[in-house]
Amino acid sequence: MIKKIILATGNLHKAEEIISLLKDLNIEIIPMTHFPKYLKAIEDGKSLEENAAKKATKASKFFKEWTIADDSGLEVDYLDGAPGIYSARYAGEKCTYHDNNKKLLAALDGVSEEKRTAKFKTVIALSSPDGKICLAKGEIFGTIANRVAGANGFGYDSIFYVPEYGKTFSELSFELKNSISHRAKASQKIRKIVVDL
Repeated sequence: MIKKIILATGNLHKAEEIISLLKDLNIEIIPMTHFPKYLKAIEDGKSLEENAAKKATKASKFFKEWTIADDSGLEVDYLDGAPGIYSARYAGEKCTYHDNNKKLLAALDGVSEEKRTAKFKTVIALSSPDGKICLAKGEIFGTIANRVAGANGFGYDSIFYVPEYGKTFSELSFELKNSISHRAKASQKIRKIVVDL
């Protein structure tokens, strides 16, 4: 039975969501904020799967502990899947969430609602200390809103519109978003793997 897992992400919002989704497993989850001097993996993979696996493997071998890491992206159909693996740095290497949202809205300016379809995708990698990898994927489909709406969430949440609820991710409560999101779906699959180990 796994007793401890390193959470290899420097994104505090992602860490909060993943910890919340796995909190009842009776496993100590240690976020990377506990190790400020750790040099994280360079995300130069060609897919979310490659990046997630690279981050998890590097950390698990370094700390000699089970490790989970995720990579997530927003894929917009009208933009041929962009920003995809470049979602975090869509507007540049040191861009903000606001910068990314602004660039995406500009790219879709004048595009009709039916052509603004998109999906959020997360891949979570679980790595053993000896480098064995398990991957879990989660997706949620929606559209890109015409404007920013909502004060919750992070990243593209304020422009990712979920038709079933008539709201953007940022307009949903943390609890509701965390029960339907791409990260929630991937985390549920990881939970099953962890329980069976």
